[in-house]
Amino acid sequence: MPPMIDPSLFDQIKSKIEEDTTVRKELEQIVDELHQHVSFTQGLLSRIHSTPRSKYPTLLPQVESSIKSQVATVSKLSAFASQYPYYKYNQKWTRPLQDSLSTVLLYTWLSSPTHPLLTPSSLSTFYSVPLNLPPNHDAFHITTEEYLLALVSIIDDLSRLAMNSVTLGDTSLAVEISTFIKDLHAGFQVLNLKNDILRKRVDSIKYAVKKVEDVVYDLSLRGLIPPAAAGTGEAGEAAGEKKEE
Repeated sequence: MPPMIDPSLFDQIKSKIEEDTTVRKELEQIVDELHQHVSFTQGLLSRIHSTPRSKYPTLLPQVESSIKSQVATVSKLSAFASQYPYYKYNQKWTRPLQDSLSTVLLYTWLSSPTHPLLTPSSLSTFYSVPLNLPPNHDAFHITTEEYLLALVSIIDDLSRLAMNSVTLGDTSLAVEISTFIKDLHAGFQVLNLKNDILRKRVDSIKYAVKKVEDVVYDLSLRGLIPPAAAGTGEAGEAAGEKKEE
């Protein structure tokens, strides 16, 4: 009498389990490497809170070098992860990838007096990985949600920098930050967000905006707003909002 169960069935299952374990271990190693590079970059960027803008030309090249290490690791991650189902493993790298995106966004903002904001497509090009692939494409990519969460992170960093820049005597930077994050907040307001985590994070932006507005308002009361910044209407706008409250 032939066996009721094919003996090879559990051998096949065992093989699949072992393959999955191997894939997860390899992913964990690459993601851990990315996390280390991101943590180092974040450490460098944290120095902006105690570094005058005149010293940025010394600091930012170090940040750029560290970011290049991140990009190389993301490229390695993309090549490996794209061999396997995206939605099976993407939770392993989405948070460190968000953190990596935020370091690039913040570095770019700090590097130019015009404070450019990289778009999702610009970041996709920067990392040389796809953006927003359809669900049936099992390849590594950057998602819009990851980009937006990275934006929320730099708003948190910039709101802190606004206060620290005043301590360093750079009141104009506080005004520039206020304008920037208020524009970002206005942009987020037009989005119809479905992701619960993203919606909660975006809701927190208003507190960062309020904190920076208070800084600018206090500067305006003390007559410490630089003439060029005052000409933008930022100080008057902040004072007007305070009166309405």
